[in-house]
Amino acid sequence: MREIPGAGIEAASPEGIYRLGSRKFACPETSGKAGDHAYSEVVLSLGGRELQAFRFEDTLRPGAEKAIAVLKGQGFSVGILSGDRTSVVAELAKRLGIANWKAELAPREKAEFCAKVQAEGHKLLMVGDGINDAPALAAAHVSIAPATAADVGRQAADFVFMRQNLDSVAFAIEASHRAGRLIRENFALAIGYNIIAVPIAILGYATPLIAAVAMSTSSIIVVVNALRLNRLTLKEDPGAGQPAVGGSFAAPSPRLAS
Repeated sequence: MREIPGAGIEAASPEGIYRLGSRKFACPETSGKAGDHAYSEVVLSLGGRELQAFRFEDTLRPGAEKAIAVLKGQGFSVGILSGDRTSVVAELAKRLGIANWKAELAPREKAEFCAKVQAEGHKLLMVGDGINDAPALAAAHVSIAPATAADVGRQAADFVFMRQNLDSVAFAIEASHRAGRLIRENFALAIGYNIIAVPIAILGYATPLIAAVAMSTSSIIVVVNALRLNRLTLKEDPGAGQPAVGGSFAAPSPRLAS
């Protein structure tokens, strides 16, 4: 038995080759006859002949619609990169109001898309939780994965959020923006302090006591200013504990601060 990444598993037996995975992998000669139903499916085949098809209906992760609406409101271009069938992804994109989507992608194709978008001058944020998302998570400018993601996905991501709710994505972006502003403010405070304090020290007007008090005061001001980031809180969604099947979406934008 062996696993083929992004396709499925196959096993050799006296009867022939059993395959379990995507229809394209399990039944390559009849993959175009899958029908137009909006379900994810896993096909079991023997020698390329379909034995059984298992179909699943995807459930949106809590907060997905709200997170996408927030990202769009902030000027991000949101899209879906998926390995699922075209009809499944099209139905999901319609539910979420997403015009940019790609289906039936292999892990390598997801990573190539990320590289292409970044080559065009955009900074891409990738959110994913599957093994097949790992190459794209590693290729993106910034990547986020939930704690429930596969080990390889968590290791490839830059950030891991603990909640089920996708509000965490919008929260992470807002936190990065505010942290960036606070860093710039602290630099301005430090420069302003030195512009005033250094000449006074050079002229000999600063006694050791005054210097010690001034230095401690400046450090306290910078720390207190940085603590303002604690005001940013993520409201818990009552539905966050509901079970959900996660997907992946990419939000390319030149404005993203990592």
